Amino acid sequence: MTYTSPLLSRPGAVEAGGADAGVASHYGEPLREQRALAAGTAVVDLSQRGVVTVSGPDRLSWLNTLSSQQVTSLPPGQSTELLLLSVQGRIEFDAHVVDDAATTWLIVEAAEAAPLAEWLNRMKFMLRVEVADVSAGWAVLGATGRIPEWSGLQVWEDPWPHVGAGGYSYAVVGEDAHPGLERPWFEYLVPATKLEATVGERQLAGVWAAEALRIAAWRPRWGAETDDKTIPHELDLLRTAVHLNKGCYKGQETVARVHNLGHPPRRLVFLQLDGSQHTLPAAGSEVRIGDRKVGTVTSVAQHYEMGPVALAVIKRSVAPEEVLTVLDGDEPYTAAQEVIVAPDAGQVVGRQTGFLRGTR
Repeated sequence: MTYTSPLLSRPGAVEAGGADAGVASHYGEPLREQRALAAGTAVVDLSQRGVVTVSGPDRLSWLNTLSSQQVTSLPPGQSTELLLLSVQGRIEFDAHVVDDAATTWLIVEAAEAAPLAEWLNRMKFMLRVEVADVSAGWAVLGATGRIPEWSGLQVWEDPWPHVGAGGYSYAVVGEDAHPGLERPWFEYLVPATKLEATVGERQLAGVWAAEALRIAAWRPRWGAETDDKTIPHELDLLRTAVHLNKGCYKGQETVARVHNLGHPPRRLVFLQLDGSQHTLPAAGSEVRIGDRKVGTVTSVAQHYEMGPVALAVIKRSVAPEEVLTVLDGDEPYTAAQEVIVAPDAGQVVGRQTGFLRGTR
């Protein structure tokens, strides 16, 4: 079924496409909305997201055996992130997780919800768990801070960019210098019937604004930065979504092998695009060195301070000092790369290339 948020009836609302279809891309003033979101005075309608619940006394120990994350003793109200991997260690599902002492809530992309619930139901066996896709009954609202008036709502707090217990950073910068610190992120679970009342007169920002802040924070998103070959190391997801010292789970051998070698085949980069053009390249555009394709743009946005920015996944062998070209059809865009995932684990690239953040 096609979803349409009731908040699309708000003045100026322009519907988003792709994974965010059904909610507003913006409400007529994208950059002003982005500033308000960054300042904590606006919220984002993410009601297109999927929500899957797992209840029953075995829920946490069961999810622990299936996933990359240690969740057996997850305290009520504490947030985490987990991945469900293929045997080859490739990312199949990425869930934002919070437990309320009776139910584990999994917030996922819209395209993940139904297949995730179906897969989990196939894995129940004789365990005391109940799985449900409750996306139709629950909505998600995003914000860059805690909202006191919503204290009674269940909320997921993004652990990014902090390195969790059992996690590991593949980034070239230390945690205290990570740009993700500039973007705290919270996702509130709201009964769908109360979505409009919960927002009330609070200022809304579109997903266009949320995406710009996410890109600037180097935060990967399932379905954008991932494809059918993605392993967690390439996106620096070992910092928040993988526990390296937990028990066995599907895909663990690949996670351990690549981590020990320190050589994921690809790496996530941040791109600062030439701002002289009046258009942005599309996600999916080729990243090139000369005539050679070395990667793909995965997410693009206009940042309110830095101008046009993007995330891309490129070959590990690309030198950090290379200036890249993004090719969208016949339209080339010069792109300075800012290294996120080090070409070799543990390697620190001392000097970032290209433009300095915030100097456009």
